Amino acid sequence: MKHLGVKFAAMALALGLGVTPALAEKVKFEFWHGLSGDLGERVKETCDKFNASQSDYEIVCTSQNGYPETIQNAIAAYRAKKNPAIVQVFDVGTLDLMLSGAYIPAKKLMEDNGYKIDWDNYFGGIARYYADSKGVLNSFPFNSSTAMFYYNIDAFTKAGIDGAPQTWEDVEADARKLKSAGFDCPLGFSFDSWATVEQFSAIHNQPIATKNNGYDGLDTELVFNKTKVVDQLTFFKKMTDEGLFQVKTAQLGMDVVPAFASQTCQMIQSSVADHGTIGKTIKPGTKWAVTMLPVWKGTERKNSLVGGASLWVLKNRPEAEYKGAAAFLNFIAQPDMVEWWSTVTGYIPVTKTGFDAMKANGFYEKPQFAGREKAIESLTYTPAGDLTRGIRVGGFPQIRKEISNAMEGIFFGKMTVQAGLDQAVERGNAIIRRFEKTYAGQTLN
Repeated sequence: MKHLGVKFAAMALALGLGVTPALAEKVKFEFWHGLSGDLGERVKETCDKFNASQSDYEIVCTSQNGYPETIQNAIAAYRAKKNPAIVQVFDVGTLDLMLSGAYIPAKKLMEDNGYKIDWDNYFGGIARYYADSKGVLNSFPFNSSTAMFYYNIDAFTKAGIDGAPQTWEDVEADARKLKSAGFDCPLGFSFDSWATVEQFSAIHNQPIATKNNGYDGLDTELVFNKTKVVDQLTFFKKMTDEGLFQVKTAQLGMDVVPAFASQTCQMIQSSVADHGTIGKTIKPGTKWAVTMLPVWKGTERKNSLVGGASLWVLKNRPEAEYKGAAAFLNFIAQPDMVEWWSTVTGYIPVTKTGFDAMKANGFYEKPQFAGREKAIESLTYTPAGDLTRGIRVGGFPQIRKEISNAMEGIFFGKMTVQAGLDQAVERGNAIIRRFEKTYAGQTLN
């Protein structure tokens, strides 16, 4: 009987061990992101897909309704030790996270959890934005994009224009033809620093700031008031005064993307990420296309900058959550997920294998996705150089606001182009000095 009791006990233990995993609660962990609307829904769908793919973890994804809000809320939560495991941080918030010391480097996280990642598989122009001085990624590129030029083929045909504009001289000529053909708004634009100042500077190899756009030290200073940006905004002002370009902002009733999708304006600069939204909202049957941003004649074009955001894993969470975070980050890096994400959003694949798989599957040959590959062409047009790997300037989210304010003053006739840019640089440098003081004694890794 004793042996029988032991046998039953062993069986019970074995059965208990067998059912424990099925009965165990999933490890929950949080992911905060800054996307909303249609793109926010796609993030939710990504999280749902991960949760359905396995039974060990449950990711809880919450929108903070904007990139600036996300980083602000995450920092506050970190200080209160209530932060999420993963946070989405937009491109120009990279420096804040790097200097915070509040994160677990991407490479360490994956190695600690047994994942082998080919870090060289990431496109160089994307990876270098989020890497340290040794090329090691601190965060995971996620929703990557770059600025593109959208144009309405039907309107071009009516105006007698053949082909996409390659230069800004072409854009001016096309705008005049469109105006003559009866189109009230040949080109719409907003007070967006990203496309008009930052991306323009990169492809024209112009500095935004000293110290190689801040990569070589926190003591950088802004210089875009002394570069071709002055000429570009002067050109935009001239074209606006002639009624060939129009300001389109949400505050004025219609932003640039809906202005293009509604065919109010026939040309815009915007993110490739908006490709999906335009495809869903423009009148069915409309012929339109996207190409790389124009350059001025005689320019030796350089690669454009990566936009969007990357995913950072924050400290202060239980080890079990990090296993879940690593599993999620590995999940979204798989080629099938890379293609799905690009399909439903417009964001570009961040890895070479993901891009190659999409090409092999004929993704870019489908009419609704045609042209998105030009974003990769733009980002990889040249190897990323000192002025085209990114902008690593302290307080740049606030500096963007100063540039936007200056553009508003310029285009509403309150100040000259030079005065507006001088003001943005002066106020921006004051922001940099405050940032530098906050992180006094720290160096970029």
